Amino acid sequence: MATKTVSEINERIRDGSVSVLTAEEMTAYLQEHSAEEAVREVDVVTTGTFGAMCSSGVFLNFGHSDPPIRMQRVHLNDVEAYTSLAAVDAYIGATAERTSVPGESHEPYGGGHVIEDLIAGKEIDLHAESSGTDCYPRRMLDTRITIDDLNQAVMVNPRNAYQRYDAATNSTKRVLYTYMGTLLPEFGNVTYSGAGVLSPLSNDPTFRTIGTGTRIFLGGAQGYVIGSGTQHDPDNRFGTMMTCGDLREMDAKYVRGAAFHKYGISMYVGVGVPIPILDEEIAAATGVSDSDLTTEIVDYGIPRRSHPMVREVTYEELRSGIVDIDGKEVRTSSLSSFNLARAIADELKRWIGAGEFFVSAPASGLPVRGRVKPMRETAGQLLVQDAMSGEVRTINMHAKIRHAAELIIEGYFNHLPVLSEDGTLIGIVTSWDISRAVARGDVGTVESVMSKNVVTSTPDEFVELAVRKMEKHKISALPVIDQGRRVIGMVTSGDLNKLLVRR
Repeated sequence: MATKTVSEINERIRDGSVSVLTAEEMTAYLQEHSAEEAVREVDVVTTGTFGAMCSSGVFLNFGHSDPPIRMQRVHLNDVEAYTSLAAVDAYIGATAERTSVPGESHEPYGGGHVIEDLIAGKEIDLHAESSGTDCYPRRMLDTRITIDDLNQAVMVNPRNAYQRYDAATNSTKRVLYTYMGTLLPEFGNVTYSGAGVLSPLSNDPTFRTIGTGTRIFLGGAQGYVIGSGTQHDPDNRFGTMMTCGDLREMDAKYVRGAAFHKYGISMYVGVGVPIPILDEEIAAATGVSDSDLTTEIVDYGIPRRSHPMVREVTYEELRSGIVDIDGKEVRTSSLSSFNLARAIADELKRWIGAGEFFVSAPASGLPVRGRVKPMRETAGQLLVQDAMSGEVRTINMHAKIRHAAELIIEGYFNHLPVLSEDGTLIGIVTSWDISRAVARGDVGTVESVMSKNVVTSTPDEFVELAVRKMEKHKISALPVIDQGRRVIGMVTSGDLNKLLVRR
């Protein structure tokens, strides 16, 4: 069996004889050649990915002011950084959002944008506050800084470059705004992330060459893997990396602040990993194609920790622009940039070929077994069934408005679920709807004044989710329905508040 070592490959990099292919090129190469030939003829395969990596951020050291201050609160361009470190150290996370001031309107801006602006050499407003001590007497500081004014600016990203990522869709009748982008109602679209054939961990799925100490491309500079990423889940092919690199050497082309509409702030990061071809097993793994790589389309319409799977899908299908869901053609869109992933693999290839980048063997590999544990919750979740009233009055769609008014007056309640002929929920009327109709002299049926888009709950829904529905839609009650859309109860904001107070 043909083999070689990292030292031998680095010697070829030094003398200019190294042979480097991108992961795309390697896939094509292995269609014509054997893995044994690849070990002899190819030294390094370069990978790349460019996508939203929210678990990212930067450690900053500002140096001491005169008189000195122990920074207990720090804002950079109105974005708060974490300061419970040393006196003038802080960590700014990619997803931190600009502090909002009532009455002011701003474009979405957060930690990812501050980091991008630092890389681009822009001035950043620094505001710091302190309670003051004998050795740090200053209580407030306002200044402007650039990246050149910092002693250190080290990007440390707890979780980057997922091995794969679930694709997302939405079964509900309303638009969802998520970290997977905007999801249209009733399976209106599918969004996905990841670079498929170019994805670093997909080209070394058993982490033979990737681990602590592996030198990588990070944000346009040389960086390192410093361990497995948080939520590293190799048993389910969700491996991740923890990475670090010097922000001062990075390129804003490969680190970009981002805002997901009605969701929040994130940051796009470019990561590329060189894979030294040491033997046939590693060579064969780098021949993976988009048709070989699978993930699941999951339903974000079910707001639970584990979204139900809709179907399995290949990256080839996702990248085609259309997938089939129960006979329906659904458009797909990528949240990652494949063009920039390709540019990263090409850039890394150029660095290695020019003798500017050497491969490294990991001091220890990423764990190849293990899975993510869910949060341990010591208090049981409150459910809607714990708060709802089973005594609920309903009304038929053909009933007269006058009858609805009488029911509301007699029952001292403000909401009447409206039922169809077969007893299923089709609408709702409130005391306001009926009062307005009576004031107009309307003598028609309930159907003419009811709201047809009824926001509902189920007995096993978490109370927190029901509260969010009420806040989102600015309503004060939810009909509780069973699987057949039959009304089995009613829950009001007052019911939920009482339950939460008791808890």
